[in-house]
Amino acid sequence: MFRAAATTAVLSILLAWSAAAEDDPVVIELFTSQGCSSCPPADRIMHDLVKRDDVIGLALHVDYWDYIGWKDEFADPDHTLRQRAYARQGGRSMIYTPQMVVNGQHDIVGAKFRQLNQLIDTHQKSKPEASVTAVRTENEVVVDVTPAQLPAGAVYDVRIIQYSPMRHASIRRGELAGHELDYANVVENWQIAGQWDGRTVQQFSADLPTEMPAVVLIQEAGHGPIVAATRVK
Repeated sequence: MFRAAATTAVLSILLAWSAAAEDDPVVIELFTSQGCSSCPPADRIMHDLVKRDDVIGLALHVDYWDYIGWKDEFADPDHTLRQRAYARQGGRSMIYTPQMVVNGQHDIVGAKFRQLNQLIDTHQKSKPEASVTAVRTENEVVVDVTPAQLPAGAVYDVRIIQYSPMRHASIRRGELAGHELDYANVVENWQIAGQWDGRTVQQFSADLPTEMPAVVLIQEAGHGPIVAATRVK
């Protein structure tokens, strides 16, 4: 009887933890490139991350390695600009691949799995600063944001990102010539639905240009910390 009760209690705790993690996932942005020979191990880690409920993993392909012989077909100059903005925020003068940025606040070399898991654990243990929900009806997504413990005076971008869950590349030139690679959660579209003052409950809406899955990030304007995130349901 005691063992059954104890097992039930443990399962209840695990289910509650899983639900809480899914409601407040940690955002991992991987800056990668098909022209980077060091990137495949980090790209494989992204395949594992996208299976987790407690993490939102996004692959942002950059264009600054295109000159060495292979043009990354998934690259977007805006991804490079975002990475440079993170570097400025962190007081760094250079950018590199593979790089992972955790909740817009901490960066690590993309293939350091143990260090990444430590950062994920640290962010999961921190108290939520805000909450966000997002519901999709046909091509429109409606986003509701609620403050929790946000600092006064900050402004937040409501970012809506669409991605391809899986894309394949047959690389013919450059450092990875001859490789057939699959990439998970490749970012395809990015828009800002509006700005939030972080003080009151507020609703935003936006039209989605494609049928691809989407996530919403609530991020301090100027590429600051991501204070809340959710998958669009």
